[in-house]
Amino acid sequence: MGRAFEFRKARKMKRWSAMSKAFTRIGKDIVMAVKEGGPDPDSNSRLRAVIQNAKSVNMPKDNVERAIKKASDKDQSDYKEVLFEGYAPHGIAILVETATDNNNRTVANVRSYFNKCDGNLGTSGSVEFMFDHTCNFRINSEGLDPEELELEFIDFGAEEVFKDEDGILIYAPFGSFGAIQKELESREIEILSSGFERIPQVTKKLTPDQAADVEKLLEKIEEDDDVQNVYHTMEESTAE
Repeated sequence: MGRAFEFRKARKMKRWSAMSKAFTRIGKDIVMAVKEGGPDPDSNSRLRAVIQNAKSVNMPKDNVERAIKKASDKDQSDYKEVLFEGYAPHGIAILVETATDNNNRTVANVRSYFNKCDGNLGTSGSVEFMFDHTCNFRINSEGLDPEELELEFIDFGAEEVFKDEDGILIYAPFGSFGAIQKELESREIEILSSGFERIPQVTKKLTPDQAADVEKLLEKIEEDDDVQNVYHTMEESTAE
């Protein structure tokens, strides 16, 4: 198994376990998708992907439809995606993905978390290069062989394909998202969820006390409503 498998295994059940946080995140994704490509999922591939993700976390259909309708309103403020980079204690690099309708508020909040937990908020490009920006798809595994699928989807950018108890996962570079989504849909393969992740190229092992220092900062960041995802270079346990 490759890095994507180990990364996924380590993060499983650790982040985004709170359903309310997942719903808030998807609500913002819907707004950004509708503002970008309109409210019709048939002609908006990004919105189709978000709706699939909503189903995967059991977000009620009424909530999804209400969010799409609200996003279509001219008075609905748009969310801007902003990436923050910095260091936690003990030299751990951190990337923070946010979706905000008030950048000044988000900058101030994120900076305060780093400052209070002995970290440093860096400049653009200071740690992003330490992570590979990837896309992923979880598909229904019924009747499919992961090894055959990997060979077939290499031409569309797939780099790693593996199976777990929830289906088959396909990992590829960020730029391959559209090509893989289009091919899966043309083959009528059911997409259960999809998204983007940043996988650290190198991780660093810390002592339990050092890891606790980093976790303190991560928890503060993740509690912020503007935060969508947090990635770091601290080595995490892959034990089940």
